[in-house]
Amino acid sequence: MWKPRVLTPSDLNTSAGAAGLMAAVSDKAWFDAALIREKALVFREFGVAADELEPLLRLLLPDRLPYVHGNSPRTKVGDNVYTSTEYPAELTISMHNELSYSGQWPARLLFYCKQAPATGGATPVVDGERWLAALDPEVRDAFSVGVRYTQNLHDGFGFGRSWQDTFETSDRAHVEKVLTAQDCEWQWKPDGGLRILQVRAATTRHPVTGAEVWFNQADQWHLSALDGEAAAALREMLAPEDMPQSVTFADGSPIPEEYITQIRNRGLDEAVDVDWREGDLLVIDNVLVAHGRRPFTGARKVLVAMSG
Repeated sequence: MWKPRVLTPSDLNTSAGAAGLMAAVSDKAWFDAALIREKALVFREFGVAADELEPLLRLLLPDRLPYVHGNSPRTKVGDNVYTSTEYPAELTISMHNELSYSGQWPARLLFYCKQAPATGGATPVVDGERWLAALDPEVRDAFSVGVRYTQNLHDGFGFGRSWQDTFETSDRAHVEKVLTAQDCEWQWKPDGGLRILQVRAATTRHPVTGAEVWFNQADQWHLSALDGEAAAALREMLAPEDMPQSVTFADGSPIPEEYITQIRNRGLDEAVDVDWREGDLLVIDNVLVAHGRRPFTGARKVLVAMSG
């Protein structure tokens, strides 16, 4: 079974600390090849402190990206460095590739453990080829037509995220430029909000290896992703087209809830947990590998950055 490659100072014939890790990964050709080959790399026992992280980010993610058009709650804590998704600790975050619903997504992600939780809180990772193969042929065939995402972003007051937070700007022209580049349809609403429509494939192929992987967020955008009470409350207050986010097949037909349950469960079943230790770094190829989060107790501080 596939699992991330864990690398320690002795594995890389270097010293502990940020300087030792930088020396080991300064060979860009080696690092790029290792990441594609292994799909995910864990750097452990280096003892990287939070104030030593920035030089490593510049080395490993030279074209660091902002979290533009992201749909999960985060806090920006540095130069295109963010907290990991701020969902309640008792919830599981299902497997997903970052921004797979968008027309542009990061090629790699870097996670850094600033503080490990008391219990739980692992970041599960799954090989996208294995996830695709684990789905029933009926589900794979149904999704071959693609999916359509609908997103409603408010103007500062409402459910979900505002368009200003989502795009890190209050400039409508800049938002429209981003959406055009991502091949989206959009509409500014009379209340100042923004509706975005995107039709995407359900799978993609890695640009280097050619591997076909499951690559969409249908299970997270589907209304069934909410607990029963939350979904019922939203149905009472909002029309289907006004939900903060929703998803259908590309032709607008509904996706059966049993398909969504299968996708979510089999992704988690195929996943391998990366249990955090303070100072750990996890780098993943965002096409070859999806990630999530297990429930936890105690304070958990994991930061994330991404690059093209």
